[in-house]
Amino acid sequence: MRTPYNRTAQLIGKIALLAALLTACGGGETTTTTSDAVPITAVEASRLLSQATFGPTVAEIGRLSGMGTDAWFSEQFRKPQTLHFVYMNAAQSRLAADERLSEDQFFESFWQQAINGDDQLRQRVTFALSQIFVISYQNSTLAYNARGVANYYDTLGAYAFRNFRELLEAVTLHPMMGVYLDALGNQKTSATRVPNENYAREIMQLFSIGLRQLNQDGTDTTIPPTATYINDDIKGLAKVFTGWSWAGPDKSSSRFNGWGDEDPNCDWLPMQNYPAYHETLEKVFLGVTIPANTSGEASLKIALDTLFNHPNVGPFIGRELIQRLVTSNPSPAYVGRVAAAFANNGQGVRGDMKAVIKAVLLDPEAITPPLSTDYNAGKLREPVLRLANWMRAFHATSASGRFQMGDLDDPLYRLAQTPMRSPSVFNFFRPEYVPPNTSIAAAGKFSPEMQITDETSVVGYLNYMRNAIPNGVGLSREIKADYTAELALAATPDILVDRVNLLLMQNQMSATLRAQILAAINSNPNNSNLNRVYLAIFLTMASPEYLVQK
Repeated sequence: MRTPYNRTAQLIGKIALLAALLTACGGGETTTTTSDAVPITAVEASRLLSQATFGPTVAEIGRLSGMGTDAWFSEQFRKPQTLHFVYMNAAQSRLAADERLSEDQFFESFWQQAINGDDQLRQRVTFALSQIFVISYQNSTLAYNARGVANYYDTLGAYAFRNFRELLEAVTLHPMMGVYLDALGNQKTSATRVPNENYAREIMQLFSIGLRQLNQDGTDTTIPPTATYINDDIKGLAKVFTGWSWAGPDKSSSRFNGWGDEDPNCDWLPMQNYPAYHETLEKVFLGVTIPANTSGEASLKIALDTLFNHPNVGPFIGRELIQRLVTSNPSPAYVGRVAAAFANNGQGVRGDMKAVIKAVLLDPEAITPPLSTDYNAGKLREPVLRLANWMRAFHATSASGRFQMGDLDDPLYRLAQTPMRSPSVFNFFRPEYVPPNTSIAAAGKFSPEMQITDETSVVGYLNYMRNAIPNGVGLSREIKADYTAELALAATPDILVDRVNLLLMQNQMSATLRAQILAAINSNPNNSNLNRVYLAIFLTMASPEYLVQK
């Protein structure tokens, strides 16, 4: 369908977008906050929902603004989890006997829950955790175990509101993580073999303590930085992760090696330890010595307790959650407040994820919008979140009831990002990525999402949304938005744009952008109401102001 906003889209979108994106960085200093004991405004509610969910809706803005943040968080923490695993099992029952589940069924379940799930806080936090504790369908073995990966994602969701120590153990023992980082089937030292070091390295570098010794505010303890671990620590910790393999009724060599009949649930049941393959030598790492002949289970407990109690975990994991949910460059004070919540939830408990999540999302720097002149504030919205924002804001539904999206990897024709298809264990983008030769680099700031942003992906996003907004997405474009409420306002473009501003931009649209969008809408007096709606939404979502979440 030919749409009259094509030329305006190109002018505001393709030309301005990439240049303006280069200002996307940082986390500004603010001093005010909103009480969590009283109702909040619709704008404040929209802002919180933009960070804590897959996107605001008019109904949820109304609920949150009426009930206040304290009641909303309590309600969200109590909501039961909807399992992707259940969806995958149901999908399997519909397949022929010789057919296998694929990642496509997981994508269906992901988008259904992300858009329609009422446990939005869990949905959003789980997605954030999946970008810290990374596994990926791009691994060929995991692609063959689609149900197992879905269960791994469920595991992140199940422990998202529990204790970080429990989360770390659940991740460590999940067989899909075992496959992805070579912990499954890892064997003890022999004359010609040493334990695989992959998981030992990544659990420290990416999942717990990071590379540098940190103060509690996330700053380096020394300049130059002091390493948190050395190669000998990796070697010592690698011995802990030996002897772990598939769950099952016995601990035979054939089961350890996956040669015999597999347990039908081994793709999701926690790995078990096989004493015949576990390291019997002493294990020395991070100043801890596990005596020789300590069992696999006891060794694992000591190792995970050691990592969990390391002083780096609070600031390291806290900062990564802030980056995924709120801002790319939080201030040291912000990181310090989140790390303090990790260290003590107010009742003497370390690692309480509920306390950490509330500290991240209710911090003054998260609650209070930055000044429009603060170019250090916010984060670039990653492509999955942009699409989810649109689907939720405008009540996208599927004619078949299925969200058959497929992968969205292609940067030119799709979005350059698909859930659970990271190209490596380092996620789609690194937390400390600095786009070279930019004002971000000159300012000494980070912009992680810029790592998957270039001329190709910018054009690809614009083209994708230009078609999605009027025509829908997914298989046969059967997933379509419902613009009934917006059509009722289309005769009054000012009110229409204000509604879009609240839903997509939390009322942070500048007067300049608002005037540009209104000018585009009013430039053709013969524009239908439907095309006015399309223009208002597309030009908002194409703008740098929308793409930088603040």
